[in-house]
Amino acid sequence: MRQEQMPASTDIAEIVPGIYRTQLPIDLPGLGHVNMYVLEDERGVAVVDPGMPGRESFHALESRLKDMGIPLRRVHSVLVTHSHPDHYGGAGRLRKDFGAEIIAHRRFRLWWDPKEPPDVDVEDVPDIPNVRPNGKTPWGGEGYNIPWRRHTQLRMHAKFPKIFGVPHPNRRVDEGDRITLAKREWLAVHTPGHTEDHLCLFDPDSGVLISGDHVLPSITPHISGMTKAVDPLAEFFSSLDKVGELGSQMKLALPAHGNPFTNVVERVQDIKDHHIERLEKLRSIGDEFDRPATVMEIAGHLFSARAQGPMADSETFAHLEHLRIAGDFSVREKDGFLEYVRV
Repeated sequence: MRQEQMPASTDIAEIVPGIYRTQLPIDLPGLGHVNMYVLEDERGVAVVDPGMPGRESFHALESRLKDMGIPLRRVHSVLVTHSHPDHYGGAGRLRKDFGAEIIAHRRFRLWWDPKEPPDVDVEDVPDIPNVRPNGKTPWGGEGYNIPWRRHTQLRMHAKFPKIFGVPHPNRRVDEGDRITLAKREWLAVHTPGHTEDHLCLFDPDSGVLISGDHVLPSITPHISGMTKAVDPLAEFFSSLDKVGELGSQMKLALPAHGNPFTNVVERVQDIKDHHIERLEKLRSIGDEFDRPATVMEIAGHLFSARAQGPMADSETFAHLEHLRIAGDFSVREKDGFLEYVRV
């Protein structure tokens, strides 16, 4: 089992002075927990990525803070690294009931696309039973299916945001902004790719990077083709390079899933190499086909049999669009489906 899949522990650990790692349970394919970091200072605490929406997750959040001797009214800030629900879940309630400031990137958007799952590596998610369809994709295939209960929950949250505590950030930051938390001055680093609004924080003095889902210890985050970005993979590469260029300044990464790790630059390159290998494999697949082929056909050759489905299709689409823009493939539409052919 990969470390990101491990179930949430009730253990609380001080990672560096004033920064504690707690874990909240999440119910998502391929993931067992989200790390909620607690950053302590003279004002109280800030929390990072406060779990899923719903009572169970919030109860766990409250329990972790109680074990630390921290009442909820002492939470003065909530940092949300990006707009997936396992990262912003408790933010709205902490704002509404306790006045906490919600901090997110300026491009933070309220809802992730329910046709797409959030955080996981495609190869780590087998077919999921007991789901229902959520419509067509831009290339004509079926979108990701989510359990009817979660689908209904998201619809209700969208319809009644005030009742369900949907987060509205009251502090939106841009690249290079400074944020003071845990008696440290953090640098805001905008890292689009996994989502358009993904935000990392870096403390140059200690070399600590709050990396969210941008850099994870053993899996590569899903790069969806169903975003507004023209080339989400190019954005992701640029964001990886931005973090990698911090180089030896980085001593420790605090990811949203899995354990904190020190080999940050190496991990950045590993993730980039993973996608470069997929691009090269797509070029080879295109040469072998020697004819126009649909996204789903090509995904069948790019991903393993167990990974086939909308997630694989979506990531294949993102990679094909990257290669089309680079001039390696051309595309046409036939019977409502996009077909790609090697140039």
